[in-house]
Amino acid sequence: MFFREIEKDLRLALTVPQFAGSIFALTDQNREYLKEWLPWLDTVQELGDTKMFIRDQLIRFAKEEALHLSVFSNNKIVGVVGYNQLDHVNGVGMIGYWLGEEYTGKGTMTKAVKELIHIGFESWPLQKVEIHCGVDNTVSRAIPERLGFREEGTIRRTARVNDKHQDQAIYGLLEEEYLDSPIFQPDGDC
Repeated sequence: MFFREIEKDLRLALTVPQFAGSIFALTDQNREYLKEWLPWLDTVQELGDTKMFIRDQLIRFAKEEALHLSVFSNNKIVGVVGYNQLDHVNGVGMIGYWLGEEYTGKGTMTKAVKELIHIGFESWPLQKVEIHCGVDNTVSRAIPERLGFREEGTIRRTARVNDKHQDQAIYGLLEEEYLDSPIFQPDGDC
């Protein structure tokens, strides 16, 4: 199975059907916390929904259209991160992520996204990585800002969440910025 060790008790692993129970439980436990930002939350009502999502993501992975990873901290799934879309024609990967509320504020997701960026630029001919966040989601926006992404603008009313249309801030990191950034060097902090 594919996995990447980030540090002693933090790793990323390809999301496989065996993780469905843990991911569904984490989603369900954090439903109130996540509902402000995630448009897909209402479509996940039972374990079978998570199993179907994972199966679909594995099919997309096999076609090199996406990469969905589970974030493990101390051998427990604490969130997910991935390339929700890999546009090979234009060389652009779009990253998405979420973390259970009790695991936030520890740098876990910043480290996971940093590793995912390494994977993207090493494994595919990407020339750019994008992250889209709700404009009011300061916690999520802090990750690309911390990792040296440039805010490229705002797309108005592009995500429907809780029957409201949300504006999205768009962040981008070009390959040459990645290669030149001290953040992405072996000793680079995040």
